[in-house]
This record gives sequence, C-alpha cells and structure tokens, in this order.
Amino acid sequence: MAPSATLERLRKLEERGVIQGYEVRLDPRKLGLGLTAFINVNANDKQGEIDTGERLKQHPNVLEVHHIAGEDCYLVKVRATDTEELGRMLRADISSLPGVTSTRTTIVLGTLKESARIPVPEEHKAAIA
Repeated sequence: MAPSATLERLRKLEERGVIQGYEVRLDPRKLGLGLTAFINVNANDKQGEIDTGERLKQHPNVLEVHHIAGEDCYLVKVRATDTEELGRMLRADISSLPGVTSTRTTIVLGTLKESARIPVPEEHKAAIA
C-alpha cells in the first residue's frame, strides 16, 4: 500500500473516532516504576455518581480507573517504585480521598501479558481496512 493511501486511511479512521489517539509505550521498570498493584476501592458515592473515580484518576501513578459492579466500586491500576511508595500512596492519597470507605490491594508478582490492543471482531474488520 502506498504511503499516501495509508495516511488517508488513518485520517479517515481518526475522523470517524475509531482511532482515538497515539501513545508511546514506556518501560516502567526503566523509569523506576517496577511495582504494579491493583486496588479495589469501596466508596460511598451516591448511586449514579462517580465522584471518587474522578478524584482517583487525577493521581499521577494511577494508570487505569474502572467503575465496577460487585462488592467494590472501583478497580484501580497503579505503578509505584516499591512497596513503601505504594503504602504512602494508599495512606496519604487514596484512602484519604473524600468518599473512600475501604481499599484492598493486590501486588503483581509478574506480568504475563499487558496490552492496550483491542481485538477487532470479524464483522468490523472491513470498516477499518
């Protein structure tokens, strides 16, 4: 495919909102952020509100915030330098947020797969080809 045709196809996908943006993937370990943790956050937000989630996503070490169904309200993915930094983050930044009633943290021992790639269902492949 010619470069001009490829660029035109990318522009059309951007205009239609299929491509939302571009990001550089950095190696967090080389930046001193080798610890990954998932934090389940319970909050007393009123039904339909996501105030706590909006506050959580402002933290620079927070990579993902998911509003979830089940016992907890949010699932948060964070990166930290070590367990000491994670502990400080939990005490000073996350647990102290207005609305947060409890947290449960899972520290990742190893990552087998981590990707931002979206699987494209067969019926949508023609639309992005």
